[in-house]
Amino acid sequence: MTYTILTPKAVQKQLDAVPNDVYERIAVKIMQLAENPRPDGVVKLKGVDNEYRIRIGDYRVRYEIGDEELIILLLQCKHRKDVYRA
Repeated sequence: MTYTILTPKAVQKQLDAVPNDVYERIAVKIMQLAENPRPDGVVKLKGVDNEYRIRIGDYRVRYEIGDEELIILLLQCKHRKDVYRA
């Protein structure tokens, strides 16, 4: 059961702004989500349905899981100091 990962343009721009060494680690983790959308260390965010967060060093990737459609929608990939700001 493999999930499809959707990366909106806004999130792709955030990924492009990440330093190269960190980008490689983030890309690996995102690809692993296709096989296991709820890996060890994932945190379900309070106040929203189906929204999760994984930590990669000082960066956070927020994403939504659509189990019925087998889709993972990336919402944000930012430094931890910026990811939760509105």
